[in-house]
Formats: sequence, structure tokens, C-alpha cells
Amino acid sequence: MLGKARPAYPSYPSYPSYLSYLSYPSYPFMSDLRDLYQEVILDHNKRPHNFGPLADATATADGHNPLCGDRLRLYLRLEGDRIADVSFEGSGCAISKASASLMTDAVKGKSIAEAGHLFDQVRTMLTSATEVSIDDDDLGSLAVLSGVREFPMRVKCASLAWHTLKSALAGAHEVAKTE
Repeated sequence: MLGKARPAYPSYPSYPSYLSYLSYPSYPFMSDLRDLYQEVILDHNKRPHNFGPLADATATADGHNPLCGDRLRLYLRLEGDRIADVSFEGSGCAISKASASLMTDAVKGKSIAEAGHLFDQVRTMLTSATEVSIDDDDLGSLAVLSGVREFPMRVKCASLAWHTLKSALAGAHEVAKTE
């Protein structure tokens, strides 16, 4: 890439600097993959899935990340040990909102145990100092969050929705923290 200009991002004129880990890869073959990751995060931020209150929720939890100002309310409709429906509302940075959107897609229809397993895998992926071996089939589209670990301040943004899910499933009445 020596001597070549960096690619422009015409579709995202207000390109967030904290997503820079996705934009200029060290290896040319990774460019398409990182561009896809960036696009997925920005798309879930602009058009989050499962966004809004859930009228027939059987469990709710609030989450707050004071370092970034992210706030989240998670709604669950549990049927037995399954998450029949899930939604969220709140405000926050692109990574926080995208993570919540991706999480709701991933856990809808899962058992509580399966959702707990996903929580553990995402937490490991986000907090490990090096790349860890996690089955991409288990993570699916959640793998787009893997690059966040390179930015410790953003790990809390990406994990807020997951900690809030854990609180909602446990019936906790305290605001979920990312600690």
C-alpha cells in the first residue's frame, strides 16, 4: 500500500474515529472483511434491530456505561427457559447501539443457558489480550465486535448490552455496569 492513497468513505461522511481499527488493515486481503465489519456496525447503529419498548416484557433491566454515557433499557419476554422476544431502547455510541442490536438478534429464540454461553463467548472475545479460538459458527455476526478489544475504552461500550442481558435474566434490580 506504499504510495497509494487511502480509500475514501463516501457513504459515511462522519466516519467515527473509534472505528479506525476497521478501516486500514495491515494485510490487503483483510480489507474487504474489515470494510464489511465497519459497514455492519454502522448499519446497526443507524438502523438498530429490535429497537423500542416491548409491551409484554416479563423482565427488564437498565444498563449504564458512565465512561461513554451509554444508557440502555433491555426488555425480555421469557417463555419457560426461552427468550421468546427481546428489544432495547436507549442512547449511546455507535458500538454500544450496534452491539445491543446484534445481541438482540443473536439471543432471540435461544434458551437462557444458550444466551449465557453467548455472553461468556462475547466477553472472552472482547476482553482477551490476544485473539482467542472461538467458534465463528457460535458467534455468527457477533464476530464483527472482535476488533473492539484493541480499544479498551470501547470494550465497555460493546459489552454493556451483554451485562444488561445478564442482569435481566438474573432478575437483578440494580443498573447493570460494565465492570
